[in-house]
Amino acid sequence: MTPPLPGGYRVVEVPESRKDEFTEIDQLAFGFEPDAETAAQVPLTLEWDRTMGVEDPEGHLAAVHASFEFLLPVPGGASVPCAGLTWVGVRPDQRRRGLLSAMIDTHFERSLHRGEPVSALYAAEHTIYGRFGYGSAADEVSLTLARRAALREVAGSDELTVRFGRLDPAVHSPLVEKVLDEAGAARPGWIRRRTDELQRRALSDPPAWREGAEPLRIVTVHGPDGAPRAYALLRRKEQWVDNVARSTVQVRESSAVDAASAHRLWSFMLDMDLTSSVRTGRLAVDDRLRTLLLDPRSSEPRISDNVWVRLLDVPAALGARRWSAPLDVVLEVSDRLVPANAGRWRLTTGATAPDGTSEARVVRTDEPADVTLDVSDLGAAYLGGRSLQAAGRAGLVTEHRAGTLQATSTAFSWPSAPLCNWGF
Repeated sequence: MTPPLPGGYRVVEVPESRKDEFTEIDQLAFGFEPDAETAAQVPLTLEWDRTMGVEDPEGHLAAVHASFEFLLPVPGGASVPCAGLTWVGVRPDQRRRGLLSAMIDTHFERSLHRGEPVSALYAAEHTIYGRFGYGSAADEVSLTLARRAALREVAGSDELTVRFGRLDPAVHSPLVEKVLDEAGAARPGWIRRRTDELQRRALSDPPAWREGAEPLRIVTVHGPDGAPRAYALLRRKEQWVDNVARSTVQVRESSAVDAASAHRLWSFMLDMDLTSSVRTGRLAVDDRLRTLLLDPRSSEPRISDNVWVRLLDVPAALGARRWSAPLDVVLEVSDRLVPANAGRWRLTTGATAPDGTSEARVVRTDEPADVTLDVSDLGAAYLGGRSLQAAGRAGLVTEHRAGTLQATSTAFSWPSAPLCNWGF
């Protein structure tokens, strides 16, 4: 159980009238303060009915957190209501008092009350959220590529048109969101930016964010009918070495709806005048670009964790996704923070659809466990991007009946690697 807050501290809702106090805690916790121009240009994305804090005995905010109302795409194409945990911060002089634990408890309770069986987040520090039952559910990769890195040919690429210019949020925001939604239609974890504020922030470009590079540009790829099929937000940073251009292309975000448009997009960005390299920004580990590279060794990949997932209602969450193979297994789940999740659950898949996947029924049972695992490992595997068998080899998941861990891992897996294409 979570220890009680120190005397005089209490969890409170934070209304918009306390916006300045809320943002000050965030800035103190993360060690930044935006200049006036940045603050004016970048919209505040908070949803005030989902914004919380902890007050100290004097009534001042000592810690804050918020959440977004998301729909999390899961294997099979469905989406589940999801609480996107964000803006988590504790004043440096108020740490080690149980404030974060109290806020997480509040977040779980409110999420379940709203009917959200899953929570997701980006982890500022990798070591924090595992102890609250979150599991690292996806990886992202960024590549550094030399100019003119060769790509394999893709039919139809040369029939597409490229446009390049300065980003105009009023013009380009609908295009970006349309392509983003279509590109991620079959990818678990690909959360939509559902509010105007989130969409505007994605295209914000205050000078303080440029680090000496040019204003944000946009590349768009269009089909013969003029419809947008890919985009990239990028900037170039000018550099000359011994009178030779060595500028870099820095991609903030990119998406393509199919192979031809991805090929056309990257072919353009990999051959821009006066540049020597391209940094791709976040990509799924199975992104088309990695397969299209004629010489994959020429890229310099950097892999990092992407979205983290926490199952708040195990049967509802597991019942919402589809499964890659038949399965009949009893999972024994440990969960010290949400007791309703703890115990044994029998997961049984039903009839196999033409695509080879199936739904599952998840019910509580007293039957002997086939596999024992923590809710954090269940969350890590939920989107199909982590292997439960690998977790078993690492000693984190226990198999009680021979062969069940392999079968379970196979059923949890998914052909498309999970990714959330933007940070929240």
